[in-house]
Amino acid sequence: MDEARVGQKGRSGHRWWMRGQRPAGRCDGRFQSAYIFAAVEPQTGSAFGLVLPRVSTEAMSLFLAQFAATLEPDTQAVVVLDGAGWHIAKDLRVPDAVTLVRLPAYSPELNPVERIWLYLRERFLSARVFPDYEAILDACCTAWNALTAEPERVRSIANVPYIARVNA
Repeated sequence: MDEARVGQKGRSGHRWWMRGQRPAGRCDGRFQSAYIFAAVEPQTGSAFGLVLPRVSTEAMSLFLAQFAATLEPDTQAVVVLDGAGWHIAKDLRVPDAVTLVRLPAYSPELNPVERIWLYLRERFLSARVFPDYEAILDACCTAWNALTAEPERVRSIANVPYIARVNA
């Protein structure tokens, strides 16, 4: 589980270009943004996402409640996440069907969702100028829906080697 900011103050992405020159690209100095909260199951490729206007303990609690509502009865989900302040806040409401497991500090490479963000930014969300907040929401939803329509792609992106060892 993780969240990513998408907005008008974006990043340009990576491109091959002539040595010593910068590639042409779009840049926006405005500050509107939205956040994609996501959880993926690397073994099956299933994914759950929610686009929210900000990150906070309240937003995280809402995400966890919506995520828990999608689980089968008598299912316990183990959610691996980083140590962001809203992930560990005392007033965070964690549903009974969800167990949070924090990653060690400074180890984003262990979070499978980080690879999902890289894919979404490189394929759908970089080098774009969004005219308004609704355009940001549309772009986030379109990118997320395009990715989750291909569970095999989610599996290939998010299935990091340590997960197979933990499940064994």
